[in-house]
Amino acid sequence: MVKVNGTDLDLAGKTLAAYLEASGYDPKRIAVECNGEIVPKAQYGETVFRDGDTVEVVSFVGGG
Repeated sequence: MVKVNGTDLDLAGKTLAAYLEASGYDPKRIAVECNGEIVPKAQYGETVFRDGDTVEVVSFVGGG
């Protein structure tokens, strides 16, 4: 299981890019941290989740 924003999901073996696309995230408007490290956008397609990973996806919201 992979913990994403506090929720356990069965994502082991899947890529970060596949998860983001399936979840409807716009990669241009988010930042992702995996196990305490920021994941560069260029590595989303090659970042494969493993059991026990902890992921935080943060969306940027405009305002003013």
